[in-house]
Amino acid sequence: MWFVVIGVAMLVMNLAGIGPVGTWTWRDDWWLLLMPFGLAILWWLWADSSGWTQRKAMEKVDAKREGRREKHLDALGMGPKKSRR
Repeated sequence: MWFVVIGVAMLVMNLAGIGPVGTWTWRDDWWLLLMPFGLAILWWLWADSSGWTQRKAMEKVDAKREGRREKHLDALGMGPKKSRR
């Protein structure tokens, strides 16, 4: 995701003529302007093929499940014992 954000920012800077990116031309420096998008594609290919994306999604679901479990145990009065002092 960050590669896409960087790529869009570079395109906006180029079109607006801001900073050194604004001086790049499409004829000579097209590969510099499109490099973040290529890196984003490579990142997504690696993340999906390695299972990293699915693992992160499963961790998120597990964290939500554990939060609901703790909330329900507290509602039943079966949560962690609280000190009465």
